[in-house]
Amino acid sequence: MVRREDSHLVGSANRVRLGKTVVFNSLAKEKSNQGNVLILAHREELMQQACDKYDGTTGWIKANNTTIRPVTVGSIQTMSGRAYPSELFKYIIVDEAHHAVSDSYQKLLQQFPDAYVLGCTASPDRGDKRSLATYFDNIAYDYPLKKAVQEGYLSPIVARTVPLEIDMSEVKVSVGDFELTSIAKMLNPYLPKIAEAIKEYAADRKTIVFMPLIHIAQEFRDILVDMGIDAKEINGNSPDRKEILEWFHNAGKGSVLVNSMLLTEGYDEPSIDCVVVLRPTKVRSLYQQMVGRGTRTSEGKKNLLLLDFLWLCQRHNLCRPASLVSENEEDVKHVVRQTTANEIDLFGAVADAEEARRNALAEALRKQARKKERLVDPLTLFDVLDDMSLADYSPTFAWEMEDATEKQIQLLQKFGIDGDGLTKGYASLILDKTLGRNQKKLATPKQIRLLKKFKYNPVNWSFTQAEAKITALKRVGWKRWMLRD
Repeated sequence: MVRREDSHLVGSANRVRLGKTVVFNSLAKEKSNQGNVLILAHREELMQQACDKYDGTTGWIKANNTTIRPVTVGSIQTMSGRAYPSELFKYIIVDEAHHAVSDSYQKLLQQFPDAYVLGCTASPDRGDKRSLATYFDNIAYDYPLKKAVQEGYLSPIVARTVPLEIDMSEVKVSVGDFELTSIAKMLNPYLPKIAEAIKEYAADRKTIVFMPLIHIAQEFRDILVDMGIDAKEINGNSPDRKEILEWFHNAGKGSVLVNSMLLTEGYDEPSIDCVVVLRPTKVRSLYQQMVGRGTRTSEGKKNLLLLDFLWLCQRHNLCRPASLVSENEEDVKHVVRQTTANEIDLFGAVADAEEARRNALAEALRKQARKKERLVDPLTLFDVLDDMSLADYSPTFAWEMEDATEKQIQLLQKFGIDGDGLTKGYASLILDKTLGRNQKKLATPKQIRLLKKFKYNPVNWSFTQAEAKITALKRVGWKRWMLRD
């Protein structure tokens, strides 16, 4: 087993200039003068992407081709069936790290017990993180989708829910997700109306459609073509696969590429500005991969449209556009109601949903009869700091579920927060938030809680501003109306 303290998980936005391929290739270049680096992938497209960053100067291990260089790109299918000297690679980078816990990867990684291992994946969901936590020791860096959009590295996302009710009540579940044959059978009667929706709402966009199986993807392509839409279908057996991708690259607005889950990983076409997911899933990481085909920025591209439908499903964990931003089912339902027959900014809609939930939680806490606390209650901290990540926190790694250390509790108390009864993971999250504010010289949680009682909103105030206002209130006997605000 690779040493746990040397194995790390990295989540990054998947983009040409700021994607995980760019990140780990930069790291590989840096480390290659200290020992051989292996970049491990499960698809040739991913291998080629990594190799292209070096202008063909990497080693290559696939089928009968084995060339070892300071940086080598390897196929897991080839390497897992062979034996290698344990000292051959000092660093191993696993692309699409959600595959790392599978038997084939573990069989290979165990051959290099002293290697440093870095796993890279595009925004895994909580289930993936918990699975990966059985091998990786921590998350070294996480770059959320919302931040990547806000900072201009990914395209803004808008969502529209078409009021077409698609009944999924008879769809079966297999191995934790909806069964593909069952989905295809369910979708068939709705295909003409779905095609009409694409023609109506995506006529000025370049659209990629994800289908569950090849035969229904081809049937949907035929329906689109019969409606006068410039559409093609692609699958792993397409003899003209390269030509179809080239056509789509050069195609104009209104073109549609239909595929049956072929283009979820490693496909890069930045001009895509509409994604239609007709392969409903309960797996957020799979949904993110599909939507990720349209999140790249491109010249002249205003935003990405996610075209959704009213999926009638008894199970409440079906992924929807809002699932990209929030794992809270209440928020997702709120956004679905807002986006029906309206095209709205996804992040704004989720922020509104979070605000409504925040207010409801805060009101419930206010109704609890409590004595005046000397320390801020961690349960109310999400409302004090206006940060819903504190309310939505869920542990990933085993160490996060351990009791908070005495040092953590003492440090929290120093910042005016009650640390008793917290887990180590939640205490770490609160400390990260609090220390970050302290470094920026912002108001403390205790100051914010006090000032909010007087109807101020001091979350972004400096420590000095908050202290001055508290001093002024104290001077007038805590009567805000006596102050000139």
